[in-house]
Amino acid sequence: MCGVLGIVGKSSVSTSLYDGLTVLQHRGQDAAGILTCDDNGFVNLRKDNGLVKDVFFSRHMQRLTGNVGIAHCRYPTAGSNSPAEAQPFYVNSPFGIALAHNGNLTNASRLRKRIFKDDLRHVNTTSDSEILLNVFAHEIYNALGTKTYTLTHDHIFNAIEGVFKRCNGGYAVVSYVMGVGIVAFRDKHGIRPLIYGYRDTDGGREYMVASESVALDSQGFTIIADVKPGEAIILPLEGDVVSRQCVSDASYAPCIFEQVYLARPDSMIDGISVYRTRMRMGEKLAKKIAREWQDHDIDVVIPIPDTSRTSALEMSQVLGVRYREGFIKNRYIGRTFIMPGQEQRKKSVRQKLNAIELEFRDKNVMLVDDSIVRGTTSKQIVQMARDAGARKVYFASAAPPVRYPNVYGIDMPSASELIANNRTVEQIQEAIGADRLFYQDLSDLIDAASEGNPQITHFDTSCFSKEYVTGDVDQEYFAELEIERSDGAKRAEEFQPSELRDVSQISS
Repeated sequence: MCGVLGIVGKSSVSTSLYDGLTVLQHRGQDAAGILTCDDNGFVNLRKDNGLVKDVFFSRHMQRLTGNVGIAHCRYPTAGSNSPAEAQPFYVNSPFGIALAHNGNLTNASRLRKRIFKDDLRHVNTTSDSEILLNVFAHEIYNALGTKTYTLTHDHIFNAIEGVFKRCNGGYAVVSYVMGVGIVAFRDKHGIRPLIYGYRDTDGGREYMVASESVALDSQGFTIIADVKPGEAIILPLEGDVVSRQCVSDASYAPCIFEQVYLARPDSMIDGISVYRTRMRMGEKLAKKIAREWQDHDIDVVIPIPDTSRTSALEMSQVLGVRYREGFIKNRYIGRTFIMPGQEQRKKSVRQKLNAIELEFRDKNVMLVDDSIVRGTTSKQIVQMARDAGARKVYFASAAPPVRYPNVYGIDMPSASELIANNRTVEQIQEAIGADRLFYQDLSDLIDAASEGNPQITHFDTSCFSKEYVTGDVDQEYFAELEIERSDGAKRAEEFQPSELRDVSQISS
């Protein structure tokens, strides 16, 4: 999961890009980058590892001149600890193209080889965003046919049709094409989110495209629409938005984990309110608990902040049980489920949360979390509740058991490191030390999301169901993931100098 955005403005866009990135910071806390193009056609780029506030200083912002630009924030994955992996990426031929993307290509390994052998292009990082950029650049070159200095919208759309034919997986792309404007497109299943809008200024109409609606809201943009699966849009330097459906067999299957955890609650994703979805998740889970445990002895419902608050509050109301804030969160610690290394995650949980003893002492508490991934956090939190004096500790997950990796842009661990993989609910309950454990039913989760937009009836639920909508994920792919996403791989990256790793990529 990453955050992307692009703006075509009538005045300098660097501040708006910066402010938009801070709103999308929850989607990526590992690296950030902004690229702008000035009136003289010069590209200005600043990117580095770190939070948005730590990457950009006044001297950087002063150099990011121009009325058009794109930006990106990245979360950590195996093989991405070098600033060279930060986005946006840029190539100067043809015309000059920059690109940032959210998602993951499931055929990246094969594409990397084909790009070198067939397209005569070299990819110098492990990022599939650089692969996407080079495929896009090559397809633009092909679309031109003969040498020309005029790049039309038809050329762009024809090139994107070529990208869709070659690139499998989940991806939301924001790019800048020199002399054209911002070009954005979304995979044919709409797995990763992308939305665009406008605002009117004294200088004229400006456009923005971003991962989530909150980025547009915060800058005063009015939403036009979500980019549809298989659709491409051009936000031109002058004129109105142009769009084209570039895939004939597109079908909506957005990632349901956006609703569970990734997106901000004040976002609208594909016309679905994330906040309302999480309310319905809490309501449906409460009804399941009441149905299966009619004589429950729950004294208090306590959320594990932040993303479970909405579900927990609704659950408490349906069950008729008090809601209390039992944990105080240190907001300067990143999201723990994507942190490499078991010991680092254990340490981070204790740094991240502190229990309010008065809310636990001599009570039977129901802890509510949005999901359980590795189980490391859940186990520690259950123990924290006991240490704070809880008589019994029950646990509820607003999502179903996460049994399989997400391969479309969420760096969940390998299957062997998921606590629910090959375990029953009773075994998971024992592993995390809870007195009782409840999971959301998958059918209820789907209903909770689709009620927000009845036109979307199918979601990517692969991490729960092992049903991968792209149809190209097999055991060989899982074996590669096991190597790439294991804690061992991430520890190896931590101790490998970034300069050495960058050099090591110069081999095809």
